[in-house]
Amino acid sequence: MDAAQLRWIAEATSAQRARKGERIQSLWSGYGEIFRVHLIGAATESVIVKWVAPPADARADAVSYRRKVRSYHVETAWYRTRAGQCDEACRVPRLIAAQVTGDRWLLVLEDLDAAGFAERRRSPKAPEIDACLAWLAAFHGRFLGAAPEGLWKVGTYWHLATRPDELAVIADAALREAAPALDRQLRGATFQTTVHGDAKPANFCFARGGRAVAAVDFQYVGGGCGIKDVAYLLASPDRHDAAAEQRHLDGYFAQLRAAVAARDPSVDAEALEREWRALYPIACADYYRFLAGWAPVHWRSESHGQRVVREVLRTLA
Repeated sequence: MDAAQLRWIAEATSAQRARKGERIQSLWSGYGEIFRVHLIGAATESVIVKWVAPPADARADAVSYRRKVRSYHVETAWYRTRAGQCDEACRVPRLIAAQVTGDRWLLVLEDLDAAGFAERRRSPKAPEIDACLAWLAAFHGRFLGAAPEGLWKVGTYWHLATRPDELAVIADAALREAAPALDRQLRGATFQTTVHGDAKPANFCFARGGRAVAAVDFQYVGGGCGIKDVAYLLASPDRHDAAAEQRHLDGYFAQLRAAVAARDPSVDAEALEREWRALYPIACADYYRFLAGWAPVHWRSESHGQRVVREVLRTLA
């Protein structure tokens, strides 16, 4: 971040001056950082800046490099063309300005802390998980049937087509061979929407008390059946509770039905719920497929995930 970029941010926000503030987090694999910028003489006191610049040693021919670069193009497109369609039920930060130069990105976003979403949850409790699920239900209902133009054709950061390296090293031959079938079932769902693609607790910003949330990080937003987001959010194998999982699913589908009914009553909400409930274990197994290749040491101790995979593979046999 240089003086010229700070001047550009000041101009974009109609501020007299912009000053770089605290770093919020580094981006994965050294691709940049997210930080707060304080504004002098503007209508708002601060903005959040996502600054992306691939490291000098990044191999442009590597699968991981191409995936990450594509993800930032997608995120920029998302904020420019879709974020404005989200309402308070699926709150996202407002894009103030974007600058893309080659493989460099500078996104200037609304500061959600200042907007009332200043709390974070590393280990959310049940009501807080329900708040995240309510956001997902509103989001999935809002974009039900929407074509993912400019986004990932198939969303989620673990999508099979973008993870050939992880697939190749899965030790479980049955899971490795079943991966395309899992992917086909999810892609073949009748009801498709836009998925967030990385709906973990760290990507939700909570209002005071944890009853309402806003979401960030749209690098892997794209097409898909919404239950993939739900499966990923509920993936808590170290503390898996089947009864709690069922309650969360029931709550999500109640919220989804309400969101769909409000937006398009002609949608067969019963058929939608029936299809996505049936696909829930498939979506779980698809995520665990990625985990088995990406973190094999962790996967070997993943008793709940392994049990889910075995049960799903039996249904595919």
